[in-house]
Amino acid sequence: MGRRVLIVDDEPALLETLQMYLSEKGYEVSCASNASEAIDSSLILNPEVIILDIRLPDRDGLQVLKELRNRGCSSKVIVITAFHDMETAIKAIKLGASEYIPKPLDVEELEGAIKRVLRLPLRDEEALRIDPCLQYEEGEIVGKSRPMMEIFKAIGKLSENRVTVLIEGETGTGKELIARAIHYHSPFRDEPFLAINCAAIVGTLLESELFGHEKGAFTGAISTKRGKFELAGKGTIFLDEISELPLDLQAKLLRFLQDKEFQRVGGVHTLRSEARVIAATNRPLRRLVEEGRFRKDLYYRLSVATIKVPPLRERVSDIPLLAEYLLRKINRQLGTRIRGIHEKALQRMMEYPWPGNVRELENVLTKAALVANAEVILEEDISPLLESFEDHPEAMSLQEVERAHILKVLHYTNWHYGKACEILGISRPTLRQKMRRYGIEPPSRR
Repeated sequence: MGRRVLIVDDEPALLETLQMYLSEKGYEVSCASNASEAIDSSLILNPEVIILDIRLPDRDGLQVLKELRNRGCSSKVIVITAFHDMETAIKAIKLGASEYIPKPLDVEELEGAIKRVLRLPLRDEEALRIDPCLQYEEGEIVGKSRPMMEIFKAIGKLSENRVTVLIEGETGTGKELIARAIHYHSPFRDEPFLAINCAAIVGTLLESELFGHEKGAFTGAISTKRGKFELAGKGTIFLDEISELPLDLQAKLLRFLQDKEFQRVGGVHTLRSEARVIAATNRPLRRLVEEGRFRKDLYYRLSVATIKVPPLRERVSDIPLLAEYLLRKINRQLGTRIRGIHEKALQRMMEYPWPGNVRELENVLTKAALVANAEVILEEDISPLLESFEDHPEAMSLQEVERAHILKVLHYTNWHYGKACEILGISRPTLRQKMRRYGIEPPSRR
């Protein structure tokens, strides 16, 4: 027997045409010409796919869809209508329709839609399944590859002491999650964990954020402010993008690491703090030391213990586990009901280099979950989201490759400099410098 399909439409000629076409393709086809027949046939025949017209003589097709869902009908529904407005499409999808196709119908397009929805439910060996019993836990570090096992061991050891830690890894690899794990597994878990991005704040403001300031220390300092080192108590200060810390502040941080002492901006009194410092960088500090852009003595103080976080492309075996974890998060946050990823989509994901690492993986899965027409993410949901990062052509100079990649990232992020910097793993000043060097200008300036 072929796969069972029920066609619901009040146009006899269309019913006949679709029945003949689909029967020739091997489907077992039944027809209904109104809402009452549609509901009765659906509950009696239990078709795998229902092709449902929105405009029926006795009831609205959306009402039929709602009643079928309320009565436990699990058939995949493809909605068809001559009135293809956005509002109707949104309502149909929210009520559980898998596809929405406007009239006049293209029978090949309709058959393609049937084939897509009939791929669900998939056999267990065909898809990554999301275990509905597992709950998303915020802040969880996911991975079972050997590099991640080594990181878990390092977290366990470092949480038992107070040494300074340097976490190295590309943007989007989860460096802050590791810092938080060290803190929350330590005896000082009830003390504050305070994070600050050294590239996001400039000059005196950054010094004030870290060390505080006295009233009148600079224009706008209308009152005394306590900095992160005072507020942290015996907790943890997480300094992200430590490579962007100005040289004068590097000296002040070094003094703190050596003596646990500091002064507020504009202050004369020496203060103490027992806060632990965990720093992170997406750039090799040793190279910056060689270039004279980062203090050697500070580098050695920061790297008492070092954790190197591998990029996602070096732990491909973790992608299925990460995808399951992230989709549980996405389902909870967006109200989506994705329960799996087709094996071809998963294979495509495991072949992709992920320049933005786990952060990019989450971004792609979020978009795929929103555009997916069913409860399983298919290859056609994933591939368009990855096409902007295909390999660069050969026979290009290094500068040409860099310029092309920066342009692709800027287009990918709609010229959002902050997001582009996250993917590229560079600071905003560095991005602006490279844009000037390569003559890259925003569309509005061309």
